[in-house]
Amino acid sequence: MKQLFLNLAQLGKGNWWVEIITNTPQCLYYFGPFSSSQEAEAMRPGYVDDLLEEGVYTIQVIVKQCHPTRLTIFEEAETADFVYKV
Repeated sequence: MKQLFLNLAQLGKGNWWVEIITNTPQCLYYFGPFSSSQEAEAMRPGYVDDLLEEGVYTIQVIVKQCHPTRLTIFEEAETADFVYKV
């Protein structure tokens, strides 16, 4: 019964996503959507491993509910603003 209340509290907040912020290059990645935090957590290590194999340095990984409008956001060297990349 407790799980039911937790799910009701989450209603309307969006799907679950794995958010990964990397230092080199400076990027923000979203992987998902997932129907539960458990499903996102189970997939998280694979996404981190794939990025590490590409030579990025991961600085933060978060599983959260959100509505990302872009899946990859990177910071160009010439500017301090994040630029959207699909």
